[in-house]
Amino acid sequence: MSLIGKVYLVGAGPGDAGLLTLRGAELLRQADVVVYDALVNRELLTLAPQSAEIIYGGKRSNDHAIPQDELNQLLIEKAKEGKKVVRLKGGDPYIFGRGGEEAVELQHEKIEFEVIPGISSIVAAPNYAGIPLTHRDHCSSFTVITGHEDPEKKETAVDWARLAQESGTKVVLMGVERIGKIADNLMKEGLAKDTPVAMVRWGTTGRQKTISGTLETIADIVLKTKFKAPAVTIIGTVSKLRKSLNWFENRPLFGQRIVVTRTRKQASKLTHTLKELGAEVLEIPTIKIVPPSDNEPVIQSITGIGSYDWIIFTSPNGVIHFFDYFFKAYRDIREIGNIRFAAVGPATAKKLENLNLAIDLMPEVYTAEAAAKALLKYQNVENVNVLLARAEESNSELPKLLEAQGAIVDDIAFYKTVPETEDRNGAVEAFEEGGANWITFASSSAVKNFDARFELVKICKSNPELKLASIGPETTKALRELELTPTVEAKDHTIKGLSKALLKNTN
Repeated sequence: MSLIGKVYLVGAGPGDAGLLTLRGAELLRQADVVVYDALVNRELLTLAPQSAEIIYGGKRSNDHAIPQDELNQLLIEKAKEGKKVVRLKGGDPYIFGRGGEEAVELQHEKIEFEVIPGISSIVAAPNYAGIPLTHRDHCSSFTVITGHEDPEKKETAVDWARLAQESGTKVVLMGVERIGKIADNLMKEGLAKDTPVAMVRWGTTGRQKTISGTLETIADIVLKTKFKAPAVTIIGTVSKLRKSLNWFENRPLFGQRIVVTRTRKQASKLTHTLKELGAEVLEIPTIKIVPPSDNEPVIQSITGIGSYDWIIFTSPNGVIHFFDYFFKAYRDIREIGNIRFAAVGPATAKKLENLNLAIDLMPEVYTAEAAAKALLKYQNVENVNVLLARAEESNSELPKLLEAQGAIVDDIAFYKTVPETEDRNGAVEAFEEGGANWITFASSSAVKNFDARFELVKICKSNPELKLASIGPETTKALRELELTPTVEAKDHTIKGLSKALLKNTN
């Protein structure tokens, strides 16, 4: 077996992380080294193992973090170290991406490589802008050209006369800065000046912006709107179909940049929902879940599990971590004995139901205080043994209410939350550079840690248009302690309820 590694030239797609191929995702999860370009959605980097070396390769106009010849050599060196190297390139590796040059160098050095095609912005950006490149009523072909040829070439390789005479759609990549000259060349060669033109910036992402005009007007529109690269230009009558086929930009939360502060493992549901509604989502987890500071109380509670009458879970994390410890000590769920279960909120209840455990009590309002009141209404709790399985430094109101009525409560920390500082997905950088329309909070600890990291109060004062969304009373209380008032509080204290609140208050 060769000690030399392998390089995978992987097309990352046009921007939407969901458009990465299954093969590309598989290789990212196995990578020892990832070398990525500027136009790659950094969300994809979270697929790589924590141990993987992540290297920014740049590759934008006037932004070459690593010159191409040095980048080629880097790939070769990492492969010769026996590494599995993923070269992550925007769009498709072989379409205006210099992937062919990299492959030639690898072949020259006898480095094994594989090319994984990616969805190109050539077709993806028009699709997301509501523009089919071909249509029976308009055209049956399209031509792709680059608007950014090698500057060292003595003359252009584009046959403008022939291009102007062809009836199909013209697609221009990397042509924003030269759109005036491109339009002039086509009109000079006979293409009608009223030919429709559309330009799609950051296609397939929440930042997508589309402008429309004609060959005669598009350059002025670019200047007037301060339209910038990266963009795809579509020239032809198919551009008119956008008026009726524009599905992506018509979604209810399109144009909204929303920060999600949940842990990485828990953020996916909210992120997915918001993206489906059209939002650009920045996942900035402020907390991560780690074992509690002291395991001894946990061990004692698990060992003496048969002594409890009730277990109260206030979050899905409590369920997850309780049973992680439980199944390390017991092999059979029946060992838990004749215990009743109380769950605060449907998400917590769902975790118990996934274990085929019935819920004996769930308050109508999803708060710790409501849980205590519901239990007191359910039965007399005098001398009743209650295990409260939750996080360190949780609200003390619940055990106090129960103990006041004679219950014997063990408030045990099965996990704790600590600040998250990693920014592999680039969300923190994007937030600091461009801000956001909304910040969502699903726990009081998320509020406290976000404030500690970013000075939430200061951010809100300097950005009066910034809105805050709270999942429920406990989270709102944490915001009010900072003298901040959430724009919305979810009526239903769930992720679904939070999404509904955002949707209602954005329209």
